[in-house]
Amino acid sequence: MSVADRRRLPSVDAVVRAAGPLAVPRPRFVAAVRAVLDDARGGRLSVAGAEDAARAARERLALRDRRTLRRVLNATGVVLQTNLGRAPLAPAAVAAIAEAAGAASVEYDLAAGRRGERHGHARALVAELAGAEDAVVVNNNAAAVLLALAALASRREVVVARGELVEIGGGFRIPDVLRRSGAKLVEVGTTNRTYVKDYAAAIGERTAAILRVHASNFRMTGFVARPEDRALASLARERGIALVHDLGSGTFLDTAAYGLAHEQTVQDAVAAGADVVTFSGDKLLGGPQAGLAAGRGEAIAALRAHPLMRALRPDKLTLAALVATLELYRDGRAERELPVWRMIAAAPAALAARARAIVAALAASGVGARVVATESTVGGGALPEQTQPSRAVALEADAARAAAALRDGEPAVVGRVVDDRLALDLRAILPEDDGVLAQAVIAATARWRRSS
Repeated sequence: MSVADRRRLPSVDAVVRAAGPLAVPRPRFVAAVRAVLDDARGGRLSVAGAEDAARAARERLALRDRRTLRRVLNATGVVLQTNLGRAPLAPAAVAAIAEAAGAASVEYDLAAGRRGERHGHARALVAELAGAEDAVVVNNNAAAVLLALAALASRREVVVARGELVEIGGGFRIPDVLRRSGAKLVEVGTTNRTYVKDYAAAIGERTAAILRVHASNFRMTGFVARPEDRALASLARERGIALVHDLGSGTFLDTAAYGLAHEQTVQDAVAAGADVVTFSGDKLLGGPQAGLAAGRGEAIAALRAHPLMRALRPDKLTLAALVATLELYRDGRAERELPVWRMIAAAPAALAARARAIVAALAASGVGARVVATESTVGGGALPEQTQPSRAVALEADAARAAAALRDGEPAVVGRVVDDRLALDLRAILPEDDGVLAQAVIAATARWRRSS
């Protein structure tokens, strides 16, 4: 920008006057105006006058103030989409969070009128549903595994099959967790085949536990061997050590009832004899992010008493949502009311009918789309390589532009590309959100048409 052009730039005061009534505190707007004028002086922005600079300042503030944690309609076809927050909460859990948002009896015994126990709120419910003697809740499953190892095996050895030394999303590696817990890793077997005798040969005077780890987001097939849980539990009891079973996702319901492979339930793992079974709250359980540990009373008591417990404990909002979610299981309402199970249970015919209705609504607004067959997944590390037939609404528009416009909306919509078209899979969209999805597409289409 030349000297003459710089001199023609409006002053800060002129821009503020041209802006008229301000929707933000004056100091914030003035700072934004100065930034705009600095960019104009540096040639990074073209400003035609005071009103143009005021508009640019408003846009800058709007972009800066826009929340990054926003509501998203998950049209990816992945029910437990980790990047989109995994399990959507049931209305009962949302209501429980709102109720607990103010003062709540998180650590106060209302009956006795004195300090209470944070860990008592979900304890009995988890134990009852799992068929366990006791249970404890922390802030995620990685924390539950870390706590179990720290409480039961610190400065001692933990035996793990080589094929179970897994890494899941976010760089969570079982060997790293073992080291952080203070335990020493002892690997047994081979990558694909491990037997009870391998565990037995590795147990010595310094052994504290056997750790069994769910494969989570991959499957091993073919020439493989893995001991039954009961055989490992029997060996652990015989040698006087603990068996810790990391289930990963964890479920109270049989996934085979929905046309999927059988995922070992929490109840099965506890009944097989594990001292501690750990699992997630925000995956197939359908609740908030949490880590749950259920099992034998003595082992769970050691977890609860460990110094790490305070650092890993859940907050009141997590507890409120978790208790409300667990109550749905206790009362036999989980399959009807938990979004995760409603999504998994959705029949292809019902998804197709919904997709046709959305396509018709879009057509009425001049938006081209068609119904396409897709395959959806559960996600969240559960049931790897398992898919369900689904249906999606494929938009007749440039996929990249459509995807960007939908992500920019309120609510944002995230889909996936199928055959060079942006497809909005309905598996992870609840029926009551179909109208919201259609309106989001219509609004996004209007935006990209105006900009073209």
